Amino acid sequence: MFKAKHSITLLFNANKVYDRQVIEGIGHYLQSSKVDWDLYLEEDFLCRLEQIRDWSGHGIIADFDDVDIQQALQDSEKPVVGVGGSYANPADYPAVPYVATDNLALVRAAYEHLKQKGLERFAFYSLPFDEHHRWAREREKAILELVAQDGYDCQIYQGHCTRPETWHYAMNRLTDWIQSLPKPIGIIAVTDSRARHLLQACDHIGLVVPDNVAIIGIDDDDIARFLSRISLSSVTQGCFEMGYQAAKLLHRQLSDSRSGNKQILIPPAGVAARQSTDFKALKDPHVIQAMHYIRQHATRGIKVEQVTDYVGISRSNLEQRFRAERGHSIHTELHNQKLGRACKMLLDTQVSPADIASVCGYPSLQYMYAVFKRHFEQTPTEYRHQHQSSGTSQVVNF
Repeated sequence: MFKAKHSITLLFNANKVYDRQVIEGIGHYLQSSKVDWDLYLEEDFLCRLEQIRDWSGHGIIADFDDVDIQQALQDSEKPVVGVGGSYANPADYPAVPYVATDNLALVRAAYEHLKQKGLERFAFYSLPFDEHHRWAREREKAILELVAQDGYDCQIYQGHCTRPETWHYAMNRLTDWIQSLPKPIGIIAVTDSRARHLLQACDHIGLVVPDNVAIIGIDDDDIARFLSRISLSSVTQGCFEMGYQAAKLLHRQLSDSRSGNKQILIPPAGVAARQSTDFKALKDPHVIQAMHYIRQHATRGIKVEQVTDYVGISRSNLEQRFRAERGHSIHTELHNQKLGRACKMLLDTQVSPADIASVCGYPSLQYMYAVFKRHFEQTPTEYRHQHQSSGTSQVVNF
């Protein structure tokens, strides 16, 4: 009968994107190192925390952002590796080997991204104080430290919990806060979920994203990204690497109990730049209106006339203003928006070119093929194969 050398329990919530990516990293270490482990992952483990000391396995990798888990594993006789957020104060780290997402580096990546867009006003949308959200407090500390170094101010709004019974109240208070901020401004949200609140609030009160308010989240969560009309920029955490390093630390502990309480900080994997931070410091309110309409409707096959009708001034007037601000015509902007969307879908999805042509507002697949041939001297299929095989993530820059 098969019996693994070590039985390992993973205390994570597999319903969370962050936790799933950590688990994936642990699994990769399992495969690449060929350790003889039997992994145990239970969906309702929280109800069994009181009995965790009676568990007969050999080691534990756990989510230490969860205070209940951390407390349950305090003084555990079995090897434990914690995974969670970093702390500005070294004394706040748990007394176990620990792999942390670098909160300062996450916020710095978001902040530097907004600064590179030319923004000089900043705000931070956080979470209400809660011992289970200690990482949110660390991110608040990080942004205050970073803006102070550059001589800027930053308004922090913790907001309200968004339970069904408080949703409308919370969103109304959020819109009040956004309206009180100077514009244009860049707002960093503590998570992608909170960033989506910002996008909804701006849409509700008619604030143009990103021209009035540029928004960036943290997590690069597909769910938050696809539930908004404006695609969300976000900092990608190094969760996979965190899981891999946590498994490596536990392996070391199992091999040598004297290995010590090492702490490893994992930097972000990068910034996924999308529409919500595509800020170009536009000054003309008519051009801002036009860009807002184009971003929302270009892939529906709209024409220049529809843009001018929306803005409410003559075509010649808007064209003159548009060229002065953007450096090209409205027609070119419509073309760029559709082509950019098509390129991204070819790189990030397996959707057929015919369906992409339809989604991106091209009248036919043949028309999209002609555009790609003229722009890249490639067919859409050739473009997909070349850039997917080379690992290029951002090819088109307009």
